[in-house]
Amino acid sequence: MAYQIIIKKRCTNKVQKVLTYLEKEWSHKVAAEFLLKIDRRIDLLTKQPYVGAPSMKVKNVRGLLVTRHNKMYYKVIGDNVIILNMYDTRMNPKKNPYK
Repeated sequence: MAYQIIIKKRCTNKVQKVLTYLEKEWSHKVAAEFLLKIDRRIDLLTKQPYVGAPSMKVKNVRGLLVTRHNKMYYKVIGDNVIILNMYDTRMNPKKNPYK
């Protein structure tokens, strides 16, 4: 059974900011590779939604590493995987509501 993916607007905005940064500071190729990594993680979640580690702070929220610097947070409700947000793993842990 494949799960339906729902991506929240705030996550889309965060991904767009990261892509803009990568394209500006690195290259279009690096930004495209980052987007491909996100697509692979989303594809994985459609097949195995419980692969991510459970959040310590928020019940029913899980985290999945996209790159070593970015972690995607999501929750599974019924047949849906709702991608909530993405955070930089290097930021202050107190600012991350899911960690």
